[in-house]
Amino acid sequence: MYRCERWIRGWPSTASSSAETDAPPALYEQSLDRLACAMGGRAILPPAFQYIPSMMASYDWRVRHAGLMVIAAIGEGTGKVMQKELEKIVDLVTPMFNDSHPRVRYAACQCIGQLCTDLEEILISPHIQEIIQHRFHRQLFAVLIPALEDPEPRVHAHAASALINFCEGVERDTLLPYLDPIVERLLKLLNPGGDQTQVRRYVQEQAITTLAMVADASEVTFGKHYPTIMPLLLNVLRNAEGPDYRKLRVKAMECAGLIAIAVGPDVFRPDSKTLVELLMHIQQGPHDPNDNQVGHYLIATWAKVCQALGPEFEPYLPLVMPSLLATAGAKADLSLYNDEDEYSDERDGWETIVMDGQTYGVRTSAMDEKCQAFETLVIYCSTLGPRFAPFLGPTLEVTLPCLRFYFHEGVREACVMLVPMLLACGKQSGTLTNQMVATVFHQLITCINTEHDATFLASLYKYFSESLRVIGGPEALSQQFHEAVMEATKRQLHSMADRRKARAARVNGTGGPMSMSMGMGDYDRDEMALVEEIEDFALEDMGKMLMCFDPNHPLLVAVAGVRDLGFNTYDSDEDGEEE
Repeated sequence: MYRCERWIRGWPSTASSSAETDAPPALYEQSLDRLACAMGGRAILPPAFQYIPSMMASYDWRVRHAGLMVIAAIGEGTGKVMQKELEKIVDLVTPMFNDSHPRVRYAACQCIGQLCTDLEEILISPHIQEIIQHRFHRQLFAVLIPALEDPEPRVHAHAASALINFCEGVERDTLLPYLDPIVERLLKLLNPGGDQTQVRRYVQEQAITTLAMVADASEVTFGKHYPTIMPLLLNVLRNAEGPDYRKLRVKAMECAGLIAIAVGPDVFRPDSKTLVELLMHIQQGPHDPNDNQVGHYLIATWAKVCQALGPEFEPYLPLVMPSLLATAGAKADLSLYNDEDEYSDERDGWETIVMDGQTYGVRTSAMDEKCQAFETLVIYCSTLGPRFAPFLGPTLEVTLPCLRFYFHEGVREACVMLVPMLLACGKQSGTLTNQMVATVFHQLITCINTEHDATFLASLYKYFSESLRVIGGPEALSQQFHEAVMEATKRQLHSMADRRKARAARVNGTGGPMSMSMGMGDYDRDEMALVEEIEDFALEDMGKMLMCFDPNHPLLVAVAGVRDLGFNTYDSDEDGEEE
């Protein structure tokens, strides 16, 4: 969701604080947001718009400001109904970009940015999606682009921020006519010239962030602006030293990587060595214990450079792989709580999970870095193919154990996706050994046998089938693995059938499906239906795996039988109804 600082008193600070989010204006906005989500558009919009138009016409800037913030606050909860009134809302909001008071202009940016996010996924009917960017891009670009030149720095920075949300929902062809004026103004914010003491760092940070988004959205057509922008970014990376420039530096790294992907290797190649040298300088420089962002952005930018250069990235693998493998192989940072411990108020940056009857605290930042490392290994392996072979063994060593890394779902998903890519790398490069194949399939089958999460079970079967195709099909797999995967599948089918029968018994215990709503809450019914829908995906991938062995495999009948045990109460037609 679109995130921006709320106006409390004076301008929003560049860093959020509990004092700001607990102040009355922010609490009122949060309350309106929750009320709209709970009651829906039919209940909230009519009374709200009895007041909002007159608020926008008030002589008091604070009232005009409040009217805009109300629209932003209730957009998420009232989206289905608000879609039908978009033209009136746009006509109401766009004149506020020319308001005499800068805080009102700031709120106008906030309002449009928030609506672009909140209304993006709203369906006005089961088959029609009509987001604000599609219908009103001319009107909204006509106010957002000039706002980039607003005399108040916080306003033009916030306009740049709102453009990110706006352009995320715009088709490439819609964006292209506006690309030149957007980039021209963003470059002025990034490098205004004149007295550098008047340059606001937060404005530069936002300009770089928005440039990255525009480059990503416009793809190769961004190439005409490359000769102007890339030297500026490289200059930032050379000179942005010290704690005050941490955010500017990492944003410049991110932007450079995205622009490199957008323009392609031919355009990027002359600057690639310079960017790599600057990244190495940052990576090998003294570690700042207070900088918890640079590691994340380094990994992400190296991955973007790899995507931009393709096979030409191979010489840089020895520079990036040691630290990446170390991050991927890092152990979970855990705290085991006793019954006497008070862990209800979780520490900042930690998450409480329960596993095997034990309660743990897990440091989430370390888990996110581990997940990012495996996702980057997926990029390296898929991009480089057989050229990744020198690191095939070490990567398998850290990947296979993490198929059972229960502390982070993203880690496991990235690992199982990586497995067939590693097998393909080894086969194409001639470095795949029988021992590697045996180890991979032993681990996959062990996971299938013990997995309780239907979502990940589906992934296990999907990538087991892909791995099987990579090595040449079932005939390339020894008989012991044939038998083991079939036994594991029988176990999963039996377990899933028992769970579905238990759910059916629960339904029938209330008088049967016709009276389910009388004895079960809608939440319980929807939860059960969602669980069965996820199980259906696992059954589908299980069936595809069985067909790899035999299109008429006897267990396919069992798969169909278990699927038929579902009570199937989910009604997709409800999606198009009002809240």
